[in-house]
Amino acid sequence: MPRLPGLDLLRCIAIVWVMLFHSFVVGGLGPDFEWLSRFGWMGVDIFFVLSGFLIGSQLLRTLQQARTPSLSDFYWRRAWRILPAYAVVLALYLAFPALREAPGLEAAWQFATFTLNLFIDYGSHQAFSHAWSLCVEEHFYLLFPLIAIGLSRRARAVHVVAVCVALVLGGVALRAGIWLHNDAAQPERPWFIEDLYYPTWARLDGLLAGVVLATTSVYRPALWARLQAQADKLLLAGLAITGLALWLFRQRTGLLANTVGWPVLSTGLALLVLSATAPQGWLGRRAVPGAAWLAGISYSLYLSHKLVMHAVQQWLAPLLPWPGVALFAVYAVAIVAAGAALHCAVERPGLRWRDRLGPLVGTGPQRRRAAG
Repeated sequence: MPRLPGLDLLRCIAIVWVMLFHSFVVGGLGPDFEWLSRFGWMGVDIFFVLSGFLIGSQLLRTLQQARTPSLSDFYWRRAWRILPAYAVVLALYLAFPALREAPGLEAAWQFATFTLNLFIDYGSHQAFSHAWSLCVEEHFYLLFPLIAIGLSRRARAVHVVAVCVALVLGGVALRAGIWLHNDAAQPERPWFIEDLYYPTWARLDGLLAGVVLATTSVYRPALWARLQAQADKLLLAGLAITGLALWLFRQRTGLLANTVGWPVLSTGLALLVLSATAPQGWLGRRAVPGAAWLAGISYSLYLSHKLVMHAVQQWLAPLLPWPGVALFAVYAVAIVAAGAALHCAVERPGLRWRDRLGPLVGTGPQRRRAAG
């Protein structure tokens, strides 16, 4: 899929919004910016919808062409995309406790096996806890290709969508049951985070919304084109539905938010993603300067930003008696510089090694050309 400026813009919004939300690590942005940072956790859900759409499109397009995707190639490429930068940041957390934004860190095996989001003791181990979303995505990368291949042998596109809808409804019921049980029992632990916000089975809505978009674009191209022709109307509808989600999540840990809130939010974000894929739409009409670059380093930014926030707070901010906005600029520059360094020093070389080593182990571009 060619690079789409609208999707780059959404990815930029997502990473900036998440980092604004995580500014609580350094005391927050202050009351004047609380309205901006309060819902920044929704940036992760934008990433989920984008992942479901992009990965889903890649796999489903191969299946639609009556070809079976190479699972070894898919997993090889995903591993080299995710693991090098992740391993470097994890090593920093393990080796240098002074860099951590919180004292407690879960066992290394939970990070290595991407099970942090399933077994975390959030009350005691909050450092690098934002890796929970990587765990959800890794579980998606592991299982979705197998499910897609299985469905393609006996089902049509409508069945794929039906499975997604069934999983969304199942998630609503599951979260309602978990919320009601814990609200009655009131366990002495942060059960909202551990039982509802982090676990993969409770956070599939965004990924599934992205898969529905991918299914439509691949198997119903005429319908997809008609929808893209209404890009600006879909943008307004997406903003309205996302606004409804903001209202539902005004009490973030409440029952209403954690049942219907997630599918409503994912629907609104999916419409924004759909609108952003249309070159003639407002989001996709022109590239915002710098958006492609920031989107390109967004993964490294996500991994490293809490480390940098903490470092600036501990060792640089006390030397700079500047007002809030100026100090915020220092945080921003430091975060972007560190993220860009991680991207250039680790991410990009990792991708080059992926393509260089792929043919030697039976994956990569040469194998895909031969298979095609």
